[in-house]
Formats: sequence, C-alpha cells, structure tokens
Amino acid sequence: LRMKMLRFRSPSLRSLDQEIQVTIRLLDDSEISCCIQRETKGQFLVDHVCNHYSLLEKDYFGIRYVDPEKQRHWLEPNKPIVKQMKSQQPYTMCFRVKFYPHEPMKIKEELTRYLLYLQLKRDVYHGRLLCPFADAAYLGACIVQAELGDFDQDEHPPDYIQDFKLFPKQSLKLERKIIDIHKNELRGQCSALAELHLLQRAHNLETYGVDPHPCKDFTGSTAFLGFTATGFVVFQGNKRIHLLKWADVNKLKFEGKTFYVIGIQKEKKLVLTFHTSTPAACKHLWKCGVENQAFYKCAKSSQIKTVSSSNIFFKGSRFRYSGRVAKEVIEASSKIQREPPEVHRLHFGQSRSFNSLSHKNLIINMEPLVPALPSTNEYEETSADNGKSTSLPPLAISPPPLAEGQEEDEEEEKEEETSGVLTISELVYNPCASMLPTPVDDGQGGVDLLFQSPIQSPARLLRELHADPDIQAQLVAERVRDRAFERARVVGRSMLGSGLRLLTRNERVNTCVLSAVRLIAMVIGVLLVAVPMLLLLLESDIDVSFLHEIRQTPEFEQFHYEYYCPLRRRVAFTLYHVSVCSLLMLTS
Repeated sequence: LRMKMLRFRSPSLRSLDQEIQVTIRLLDDSEISCCIQRETKGQFLVDHVCNHYSLLEKDYFGIRYVDPEKQRHWLEPNKPIVKQMKSQQPYTMCFRVKFYPHEPMKIKEELTRYLLYLQLKRDVYHGRLLCPFADAAYLGACIVQAELGDFDQDEHPPDYIQDFKLFPKQSLKLERKIIDIHKNELRGQCSALAELHLLQRAHNLETYGVDPHPCKDFTGSTAFLGFTATGFVVFQGNKRIHLLKWADVNKLKFEGKTFYVIGIQKEKKLVLTFHTSTPAACKHLWKCGVENQAFYKCAKSSQIKTVSSSNIFFKGSRFRYSGRVAKEVIEASSKIQREPPEVHRLHFGQSRSFNSLSHKNLIINMEPLVPALPSTNEYEETSADNGKSTSLPPLAISPPPLAEGQEEDEEEEKEEETSGVLTISELVYNPCASMLPTPVDDGQGGVDLLFQSPIQSPARLLRELHADPDIQAQLVAERVRDRAFERARVVGRSMLGSGLRLLTRNERVNTCVLSAVRLIAMVIGVLLVAVPMLLLLLESDIDVSFLHEIRQTPEFEQFHYEYYCPLRRRVAFTLYHVSVCSLLMLTS
C-alpha cells in the first residue's frame, strides 16, 4: 500500500521539482541565468542578482519583464514568479533601477553608484533623461571620461566621439562641446569620480528618475506621466506642465483605462484624469504610483497601507508596497561597515548597446528640448542618406531590430518620447509603435492612431519643414481652418466652464448637498430591500423553515400584534375613508 501511495504521488512531486530557466539581463547588458521552481517567489531573483554583484543597497533596484502584449511589469517580490509571468518558458527579465535616489551623494558604496550610473547612461541614450544643451554636453563628457579616461591626442582622432552613440540626437555641435569638456575640464578624473559628477549633474534635471507612461489628458492631447522622488509629474510637448508633491497627493486610483490623481493644490481639491491605451497599462501605471508614493513619502515601512482602487460598491484592485522606504534605506546605508567590493566595469566596445549602433538606421526626432542645430553640411549628409530634403534637427542612430527575448530593450526604445517628442522611424521595427503597451500596426496608422492631436499632426509638421511654395500655401489654409476650429473649441469650453463655476460657487454647500443626497439614496435602497422582506414575513403563508422560526420568536409576535396589526388596521381604515369620500364627490 505504501508503494502504491508513493507511485501515486510521484507525478505531483516531479511537477513541483520541475526547474524553469530564467535569464536576467543586467544594466551593462551582460546576462546571468538561474533555475527556479514553480513556487519560487520574485524576491529570490532580486537576491540572486544582488549576490552576483555583492550588492547591499539593493532596495533601489527591481526586476522588470514584458508580457506577450508588450506591457511592462515590475516583478512583485512576494508572489510566485510563475504566476506573474504570462510568457512562455524560458523567462527573460531585466535588472533595472526602480527607485532613483533623491540624493545620490548619500549612497554609501561605489558599486551602487556605478549601477545607478549605468541606468542613467541608458536613460540618456533612450531619451528618458532630457536635458539642455550644456547639461547634455557635460553628461556626455562624463560618460566618455569614465569609459576612455583622459584625452590622449595620439590615441583619440578628431572624430573619436562619433564612436559613442550617447544620445538619440547627436549633432556635430554637441560632439565638439563634449570633446572640449573631455579635454579641458575632466582631465585627471578616474572612472568613479567621473560617474559621481554625472550623478550630481543628472539628479538636478526635471526628468531625473522619470519612467514615462504615455497617456491622453481630458482634451485628447498626448501626455507622459511619471513618478519621481519629489512627486507626480506630467510632461506635455517638451515641458513639464504638472508637479504635484507627494505630500499633496491624497489618492491614486484607476477604473478601466482611466487613471485619476486626487490631491490638493493651492488649498483647493485637484483631480487630474488621464486615459491609457489599455486597462493593463492603466493598472501598471497605478501600481507604479502606489509604490513610488509609499517609498518616498512614508517615514517607516510600518506606515505603508494596502491601497484599493475601488469605491464603496465595487471591490476593485488591492495592492501594497512590501519593501523598505527611502529613509530606512538611507539609514541602513550609513551603517554599512564592510570593505567596499570590487567594481568590475565594462568599457567602450564591451556593451551590446554600443556594438549594435554600428548599423546606419536613421530616426527623425522632432521637437528637441533644446535644439542643437548642426551645420549645413551635416544636413546635406543626412539628406543624402535619407533620400529626402529636410531641415529637421540632427538625426540620431537607432538600434536595429532586436532578437527574440529582448523585449525589455525594445520597450526602452519606446520611451524616446518622454518629453512629448514624437519619433518617426522608417524601419520595420518601429520604436514609436512599440511605445504603446499594445502595439498598433503601421498599416492602421501606427502611433498616430492614438497619439495624434487634431491641431498638430506629425505629417503636418513634416510638410511644414519643406520649403515648397505650394505646400506652404496649403499649410496657410490649414492653419486658418485650425485657428477657427480652436476658437470654436475655446468658446465651447469657456461656456462649459462658466456653467460649472455657477454650480460649484459654494463648495461647502455643494459638499453638504451631495452628502445628503448620498444618505437619502442609501436609506431608500435599504428600505427597498427591507420592506419587501418584512411584508414577506408578516403577510405571506410560505412555510419555509427559517421564516417559520422567525415567526415563532416572542419579539416577532410582539411586533406583529402590538405594532403591525394596529398600523395595518389604521392604514386600511384610512384608505377606505378616502375611497368613500372620493366616490361621494364623484356622485355629487
């Protein structure tokens, strides 16, 4: 019998012991692999990577993956990995910075600063960390100094910066400025010091730590939402249009594809509404917001509460950030007493990112944060490569299509639009299209289908950049129509706004009225349920066991004979009297 039991249970034991291969791509594009079981939780992979690096300040980092619908997710540490992954085995994930330190100078160990440097270098290249021309040149020079060391006239030809594809837009003017700073300002700095200077300059930028989420606001305009150590930010075009500090954010919630930020601004309640392309993207946005708010706002992890996206009548989604908060991480860092671990740096030519940039695939990137215009010769060269005559800002080099299993890098390409910049690619692999959590086929309109405003379309901007007089005349006519359309929309919005102001002039009165209406609605709802049930007990003869037991209780009998029967007779007499009076009035 015992042998039969063992034989019966052996298949389930084998399924529990089945190993699953996981590949984790690190910040320097190297990869490590490990095997997990079906019940292994996400924290195991985080610990595995941190042990590989000998990293102690690990709370800033996380593991990210992309599902088959191209939606990115952060791996939750307290849930089994297999239950989170929707893709087929083997799994491929990426180790990335999840929470950017508010003050990088408080990082204790050089290893942690180096990993943050690698993340910021990726952010610069993928267009997430936008910066003015002077800051861009300085950041580029710091990267070159950290990778190559001091400038050497014998080793470095005049165009040596061209080997570094640092930015999605890299002009000759920018390269010359990087060379000048590398030659004169950074000489003598070791790699660690150059990386430290990059962290110091980068953390003061508006887009530092922003992981952009593409959305549309209530007007239908494209916006990019992000969460930083300071608070919730919104970028539109190439400007930051909202900054709501964490102390002023009361609640983050979502319903379907709609994301709400409820807070206080200038002592008034503020509700910001945005629409994502899919419900999965909206839920991911909400989770990122909940985690960032808990990490940067709370003083202790014990203060973190479970957050619900629901209202009173619907369950909704529940989520809780389970790690340590920023203040606890800084305190723990200050107590580290060990010998600093050795930092193994990958220099120029060893990273897959740089090797892949030898392909001459062009991306036209419009509306830079601060245009760095190249010379006329540069435009002529790019025109010859592109086959088109254009006066666009400088062209950038884009990576070629990635192999299967590299979805995370593919998702990073889509973030080149962090500042509202719309990128147009001529390649089969379109970073612009992959920006959407659910990719849109180019034959159906691509990104323009979801992120095109009626006033300013990418196609119109391209036409405007040409100098053909006929096209210019058409554009003038289009502008006249657009202005008329905009004026009509502004008039309609002002009329709607005046009506809303009349309705909300006295905010306290409106709040009290709304509360009273809700109370009346709830009372009516309770009565609609309770009264039929009571009549069923009092008037029906249904012989059901639980109804019979209720009727036999002394309390029910007392209520029936002392209150209900007199009330019923009173109501019957009143109805009879009213009916007799009405008949007499009719006959008279």
